[in-house]
Amino acid sequence: MKQEFQKLTRREMVEKLLAGIAAGAVWPVIASAHPIHGLLNDAAMLDRADAALNAADWQPLFLNPKQNETLAALAESIVPGSAKEQVNRFIDLLLSVDTTENREKFMAALAAMESATQEKFSHSFPQLTTSERDELLTSVSAGGPHQKHFDELKEWVSVAYYSSEDGMRELGWTGQHAFRRFPACDDKS
Repeated sequence: MKQEFQKLTRREMVEKLLAGIAAGAVWPVIASAHPIHGLLNDAAMLDRADAALNAADWQPLFLNPKQNETLAALAESIVPGSAKEQVNRFIDLLLSVDTTENREKFMAALAAMESATQEKFSHSFPQLTTSERDELLTSVSAGGPHQKHFDELKEWVSVAYYSSEDGMRELGWTGQHAFRRFPACDDKS
């Protein structure tokens, strides 16, 4: 029989994640100095996120519609399942309260990815086929002038996704205890 779980809010999920870290759990991405990690400590913002993410009339607070569309497509290509978890909406909300410096860095990364897409395919990222998206992301993640921009976006997307309940469950979290390490992240080599 499949066990049913009550859906947690983003704030509850992040609180559980941060409590696990305080108890000694290891999740390398949380330990980084990326700006998204500091934003996850803002409980009031996380409460607003839960209300805003599911609003029927949702509109981006920081990104324009084209940037939001590009982010949504990139996020789903970087971490499948991001669309379901509304990673683009969560990142937009985080950016709306972030520093000007971090916003500019994010926007430069998004623009660089769109530039790389135009150079290679003469289309915007959302217009690419799945195989073209995979080809582009493989190319930019392997080095060159766009790798740092890809890495910047990948950090935003992966932390936004894995701070969601589905993301945590994908890593092996069961809702019953905090892991010292996430089984899905163990190096199998």
